[in-house]
Order: sequence, then C-alpha cells, then structure tokens
Amino acid sequence: MFFELAAFAYLFDMLFGEFPCKHPVVLMGDFISAFERRFYDNHIFPGALLVIGLITLALLISVTLVYLCGLLPSRLSLIVLAMFASTGLAMNMLHESVAALLTAEQPKQALSYLVSRDTQNMTETEIYKAGLETWAENLSDGVIAPLFYLLLLGLPGIAVYKAINTMDSMIAYKTGRYFYFGKTAAIVDDIANYIPARLTALLIVLLAEDKQRAWQCLLRDGNKLESPNAGYPIAAMAGALGVALGGDASYHGKIKHKPTLGLPINPVDQSTLAQALQMKTGINLIVLSLLTAGALL
Repeated sequence: MFFELAAFAYLFDMLFGEFPCKHPVVLMGDFISAFERRFYDNHIFPGALLVIGLITLALLISVTLVYLCGLLPSRLSLIVLAMFASTGLAMNMLHESVAALLTAEQPKQALSYLVSRDTQNMTETEIYKAGLETWAENLSDGVIAPLFYLLLLGLPGIAVYKAINTMDSMIAYKTGRYFYFGKTAAIVDDIANYIPARLTALLIVLLAEDKQRAWQCLLRDGNKLESPNAGYPIAAMAGALGVALGGDASYHGKIKHKPTLGLPINPVDQSTLAQALQMKTGINLIVLSLLTAGALL
C-alpha cells in the first residue's frame, strides 16, 4: 500500500491544485480525439482497441516515470512521484468548478462545462440539482477512485484509472455515434468505479448531520440509476441534505427519464449546494487522517 505517496499527493492537490502545465488528462483527451478521427467505426473492436491502447500507453509512461524517479534519492523520489500523482486528483478543481455556480452571472453556461445534459432551458432548481449530482458523483470519479488506485498500485494505478475515466467521459455514451464504439470504455469504467463509488457514498453518510436518513436513502435508492455506480454517492448526498435528486433530464435534445433519489424534505437551492460543498473540509480531514495513519503504521 502506497500510503505515504498518497498522503503527499493529496496534500499537494489541497495546497496547490492544478500545476501550470498541460494536464495529463488533456493529453489523454488529445490521444482519444486523434484515435477517433483516424480509426472511428461504430463497432466494438475499434473502441476496444482504443481502450487497450490508451491503458497500455498510460501504464508504460507511468512505469517509466517510476523507474526514473527511483534513480533519485528516496525522499526526493517520493516528492516527485507525489507531484505527478497529484495531477490525477481533482478535489480543488472539482470544488471550485461546482462552487462557481453560486457566483456565476450565467450559471447555465457555467454548468454546461460540467455536465453532458442540456442546460439552456433549465430552471434555477434544476441547475443546483445538477450541481449537487455533479459534486456527489465526481467526488468518486475525481477524488476517491483515483486515490483508491494510487493507494493500491502507486502511480501506474492512478494513471490507468484516469485513462479509463477520461475515455468514459468522452466516448461512453449511448448515442448513435458511440453506442458500440464506446461500449468497452463504459464497461471498464463501471468495473473500475464499483468499489470507489460505494466508498464515496459511505464517506458522505459519515459526514451527514442525519446519518440515519443518509444511510436509508443510500440503501433504498443507490441502485436505482442506469449506471451501476453513480446512484450510490448521489443517493447518499440526497439523504444527507434531505432533498430529492435525479429525475428527468434532457440529453442531446432528448428527455431521459430517471428515477428520483432521496426525499423532498428541503428545497434544492443555492444554500443547499453551498451546504454540500462544505463537506470538502470534512472529506479532507478524514482522508488525510487515514492516509497519515497508514503511512505511520
């Protein structure tokens, strides 16, 4: 287990956020786009080839970096590896992006950068609901899941996970263009996020003021969404806040019917989103405490 590496990486993300260079996820996105332009065909095989190719590339580069860092003095090696690993964690960026909805002059436009659903006709309630769902789901995808694989497998683990998650965000859609081409990416992402999504949900329950309600909503509604993973942190967040999330939404001009998660005890508004974002402090404290304890032991 790479507790010390993960602790330093998480601390770097907390203190510095994104480094002023081209982000590895952007480079992965460039690779995916270039592959799609050259080899796209809406069948399983080219999509599977993309998954294998990008995972292999991420693995080779990360293993090479680990080898090169191993040539440095041990403490310097740890710091450099942690800096690389921190680029796979997105707590600061996620928090800032969702918090921007609270102050944006055009919140619909700000939200459009965060979600794949159509935002132009959203009501204020729908905007903040989408913000809450994005915050909850991406606590798993952007924080807990990459940290989980960093702990298990070191830098190669987080690099491969970010490759999988980036492909899922770009091509794993059930649209005419990507239905078969993105199927392998979607399946691999579902597998990779199975444990982290449930750990994230448990973390949200732990931070909830009404833990019993959050736990009950998690158990009752966590498996209601089409995704085998996304519903768990969203249901836990809905229960923690006493709100109803989910429901119908428009994607690519078509209404998608989705079940409701949680209980409509409180309204979904600006203050609800602000309350959810305050969980960042508690999450940071719990995660850093566990990582520090693991490193010391």
